[in-house]
Amino acid sequence: MKQSLLTLALLFGGAALAQTPAPTTPVPAAPAPAAPAAPATPAAQSPVVARVGTETYTLADFDRAFRIAVARVLNAQGVPYSADMLAEFAEARAEYLGQFARDRAVYQLARRGTQVTAAQIDEQVAKARADFASDAEFTEALKATGFESVAELRAELERQAVVQAYLAALKDRFQFGDALVQSFYNLNRAALTRPAQACAKHILVKTQAEAQAILQGVQGGADFARLAQEKSQDPGSAQEGGDLGCFEPGETVAAFDRVAFGAPLNQPQLVQTEYGWHVLVVTRRQEAGLAPLAEVAPLIREQLARDAAQKYLDAQIARLNIQTNPAGVTSPPGR
Repeated sequence: MKQSLLTLALLFGGAALAQTPAPTTPVPAAPAPAAPAAPATPAAQSPVVARVGTETYTLADFDRAFRIAVARVLNAQGVPYSADMLAEFAEARAEYLGQFARDRAVYQLARRGTQVTAAQIDEQVAKARADFASDAEFTEALKATGFESVAELRAELERQAVVQAYLAALKDRFQFGDALVQSFYNLNRAALTRPAQACAKHILVKTQAEAQAILQGVQGGADFARLAQEKSQDPGSAQEGGDLGCFEPGETVAAFDRVAFGAPLNQPQLVQTEYGWHVLVVTRRQEAGLAPLAEVAPLIREQLARDAAQKYLDAQIARLNIQTNPAGVTSPPGR
């Protein structure tokens, strides 16, 4: 579990088209200032750990991003963030620095032609704040998600919004004609061949009499989803209106499989299994075989556009001079 969390932490913050850290070179020692400066603040005293293009990033910048990354990973596991958990991720700091530098490179590129207004960020913050009864509760929730202030939240929301808009616009620049889509389809037939699949919903009860009554109600026009929520003994699907999603042959018990892959569509059926009695409706069925070109063409165009945008983005990042100092981030905050 710890290793999987570390891996996720390294990926958090990476743009959708930018998950692989760019090659970097060590940060050279920072030159001494040419003239006396104003008294340094704690942030100004923080050493530089990365240079991306013409911009520098300090250990304080990195620590802030790493804290938010760790919190995001913990929150995804249902665990609130607390500062004492950072030590558990200390071994990931040096590797995460590469992702951090790449993320900032993408942000620099995105800012050149993409802007997000303060009003847009205000709206997002206001929506988040509306879920809490008081400022104190909101502040506590921010801490549990890794943010030490509303200003940090705003900065992260702005960065993500700018990058997402940039990547979406970048992908839209690449359009592919029918001939190229057909070529991709012909070259990737194996990957586009799919198994049989059925999509269904059901209501599970204990006795045949209960199932017969529900069947008659459904045949008479009763709301299937409401009946599933009220009567189904399957907790996994009841609150979804009985929806089981889609499945392949062999993924359910034999009696269920036979009806799912053989019964007429959209006609309720009674099925008995070791779990009880099911009122089953097959809503959609897909035959095994090569997916039709007309069905997968939009997905192929999406994939081609994503690949082309990724190559373009990698080339743009490579033009930036990215330098990092992994040794400067190997100690956790609070050294």
